[in-house]
Amino acid sequence: MRNLKDGIRSMVKIDYYGNVHKYFRGTDKEERFANEVKILKALEERGCTNVPKFIEANEEELHLVTSNCGSPAPDISKKKCDKLFQNLEDKYGVRHDDPFSRNITYDEKTGQFCIIDFELATLLDMPSKEQ
Repeated sequence: MRNLKDGIRSMVKIDYYGNVHKYFRGTDKEERFANEVKILKALEERGCTNVPKFIEANEEELHLVTSNCGSPAPDISKKKCDKLFQNLEDKYGVRHDDPFSRNITYDEKTGQFCIIDFELATLLDMPSKEQ
């Protein structure tokens, strides 16, 4: 596997098939792991397509496997970034508690911007479809 990130809070690798492997570490690692799993599953149930898809998780190792959502998009405008995070909350009931461009990728396969890293997100009630 190829290393993507080796930080205080996590180590992220990509495997031969393109799946992302995230190993949680640091403070509150168990809670952050459980939260990211919960949020990703809820987003899938709610039909959100511009986030990683949950593949599997190993609670003992605090190891999460998701689909790949492309490459970082550091040049995305603040306006576009803010709109993506607002749409996530308004349409899917998830407030990303780290709403910055470092958590936005661009997926060339699907031609869309994606939101990643949900360990600090908040699951809200599903918004009504009338919005």
